[in-house]
Amino acid sequence: MNARQHHPPRPTSLLAVAAALCWALTIWIILNMDHPLARLTMPMSAAWKVETAVAVWLMWSVMMAAMMLPSTAPMVSVHRMISLRSNTLDHSPQFIAGYVVIWAAFSFIATVFQWAFQTLNVTSHMLVITQDWIAGTILILAGLTQWTPLKDRCLSQCRTPAGFFMTHWRAGRRGAFRMGLLHGSYCLGCCWALMALLFVFGVMNLTAILILSLLVATEKLLPSGQRIGQIIGIVLLVWGAITILA
Repeated sequence: MNARQHHPPRPTSLLAVAAALCWALTIWIILNMDHPLARLTMPMSAAWKVETAVAVWLMWSVMMAAMMLPSTAPMVSVHRMISLRSNTLDHSPQFIAGYVVIWAAFSFIATVFQWAFQTLNVTSHMLVITQDWIAGTILILAGLTQWTPLKDRCLSQCRTPAGFFMTHWRAGRRGAFRMGLLHGSYCLGCCWALMALLFVFGVMNLTAILILSLLVATEKLLPSGQRIGQIIGIVLLVWGAITILA
């Protein structure tokens, strides 16, 4: 028997499969809004039932996983490399699980905001903010966030996997899970305002989802990603001001 058959799948392969499944489900929901399951994630009013709230939260969680998991692949690869060099078991699945928990928590907050916006009757049936002053405020907030020291600090942690693990390494399954939580927290610090833009462009706007996903990956993975993010911040500031004044 080939010795390779004894090795578990690489964590980056598991990550790719998970991200692909989340993307497939997200796209299916967007393209099949007449399906009963898809309609459950798109309530037409704020009169939610428990199953509606759960469905909306799951929709946000799946969408966040689709958007965020691909950009964390370098971090997962370095985690595996350090584990193997240390002659310890690879606990990358626990690391990924901790990361996903953070974005599931963000998805709960996004669900609350979606319900609040619907309660205030300021969203369209496609979950787009219809009040210009609210949309403009979100754009300006996202633009300002791109230039804050907190954004820079969090982004630096996401852009340097080796540096992150040198500072925050924890052994074992619990240690990997805790590192996943911490990395997810830094990632959330980088990207929460960008994700809030979905309320401006449309929670079910596939083009917006793709563009924001590419922006997140650009900021984290390209050498000039941080500068590109700051330029985008200026664009968002101007866009928000025009939206409010117009």
